[in-house]
Amino acid sequence: MKKVLVTGGSGLVGSHLIPLLRSKGYQVVLLSRKERKREGITTAKWDIDSGYIDEEALEGLYAIIHLAGAGIADERWTDARKKVIIDSRVKSAKLLHRALESRSDKPEVFISASGINYYGTKTTEKVYAETDPPSADFIGRCCVEWEAAADLFSPGSRVVKLRTGVVLSGAGGALEKIAKPVKMGFGAPLGSGKQYMPYIHISDLCEMYLHALEKNTVRGAYNAVNGDHQTNKSLTKAIAGALKKPLWLPNVPGFAMKLVFGELASILLGGSRASADKIQETGFTFKFDNLKAALADIYR
Repeated sequence: MKKVLVTGGSGLVGSHLIPLLRSKGYQVVLLSRKERKREGITTAKWDIDSGYIDEEALEGLYAIIHLAGAGIADERWTDARKKVIIDSRVKSAKLLHRALESRSDKPEVFISASGINYYGTKTTEKVYAETDPPSADFIGRCCVEWEAAADLFSPGSRVVKLRTGVVLSGAGGALEKIAKPVKMGFGAPLGSGKQYMPYIHISDLCEMYLHALEKNTVRGAYNAVNGDHQTNKSLTKAIAGALKKPLWLPNVPGFAMKLVFGELASILLGGSRASADKIQETGFTFKFDNLKAALADIYR
């Protein structure tokens, strides 16, 4: 059995990805700050702040999947929160790199999450590809540091970075937050509603991680979105339709969003389109390549 070390495995993506990896015959080791008991999964401790990591967890690794990171949209972006967002991603990757640096049995593959807001949150007619430069705003800079930390593992390991959009799942995440007011009859688009929301179904995202793990020609950065260009308005309307709920309220004003969320509002009120061509050219196929199919599966 090939051994895969997963960080951030208790989050939305990890909780779906780990069962998939196990079903494919991988031995999964989960790095966690706390002792956890999960059937069939070995749990090892680490502490990013103190620099501790259980060395036994690093023995004989085939791959590392780095999902760890504080929630981008969980709190206002104070200076302290920004530091937490970056450190939880970058310091954790650097801790892994330092721990593996002197070992001869380095992992063959290092796969890191990244964010589709690498390109910024400008709503224009441009469709961003992986060769486009990063944005200079906070979230763009965060993604640059995040990916640079992943690149430390090259050339010793094949490095893959998945720039992930809005993950649609029936078990938490962005969809749950968007759908909650819709279910209560208070759903409404945010700001202009014209901002794009690049998205991906949780099942497709997990299959993409598996694809990156198993296909040796996959390396570098890929947009983890399905290329179906939906706006905040069209997404909210589709969710209401899937839930058979009306949308009768006016859009939530942008100024109100900024008052409540501060700088964080930028990723709620703006958004860019992103291409899925590069990952598809590697042979990856989306099961849910349109919003109707994705929501039908989630709310079936």
